[in-house]
Amino acid sequence: MKREIPHAARRAKIVFLFDVDNTLLDNDRVIADLTTYLKREVGPKRARCYWAIFERLRTRPGYADYLGALQRYRSEYSQDMELLAVSSFLVNYPFASRLFPRSLDVIERAKQWGPAVLLTDGDVVFRPRKVERSGLFEAVKGNVLIYVHKEQELGDVANRFPADHYVMVDDKVRILAAIKMIWGRRATTVFVRQGHYARDPQILAKYPNADLSIAHIGDLLNFDCKALQPSGRKLPTTPPGLPT
Repeated sequence: MKREIPHAARRAKIVFLFDVDNTLLDNDRVIADLTTYLKREVGPKRARCYWAIFERLRTRPGYADYLGALQRYRSEYSQDMELLAVSSFLVNYPFASRLFPRSLDVIERAKQWGPAVLLTDGDVVFRPRKVERSGLFEAVKGNVLIYVHKEQELGDVANRFPADHYVMVDDKVRILAAIKMIWGRRATTVFVRQGHYARDPQILAKYPNADLSIAHIGDLLNFDCKALQPSGRKLPTTPPGLPT
């Protein structure tokens, strides 16, 4: 990833903000592949150890740190040379093959109306690698923002990509609720019901509904720009059937 996001960009009428994991990219399948690989390379017991470390680390910064968990795993199993193979598996994983159907089409459609930006959480090594190898970096023309807690950085987002209105597309209702609370009618929140977070009944019951809920990221192709902006009435919960 080479491009730096410019500050004080020209104000746009609308900016589209896309999460990555389980919004544009099927991260549940990535995790399933990694789990299978870990069991084969280090055995079921040590695979469980890795995931236990991973979960402990995630509670601290608040995001998934796969390589950080490997580093911590190494301190506990310093003679486990299979660890090197696991690292290579992660760094060279074919993320482009895990994009959800029509993810890139959705980005291209959004770019017809305004800037498309990846707004995601993660570490400063593996997350940029994932974004680049998936083809998403190129798709959004380098417009990538990676924070520790993106919902706490909306001021910086608005500074880098000033706009009259924002459309935030995410699989986590917690994130969407936080953004809606801060930006209010300045943002349209789109909940994509993909991935394990989006299907967790306890999480869903804890937070208010997003402005718009869709089953698959590709369903956004059935909406036009006006339908994704406030008009004084509630957004439709089903696509209006526009041609794709």
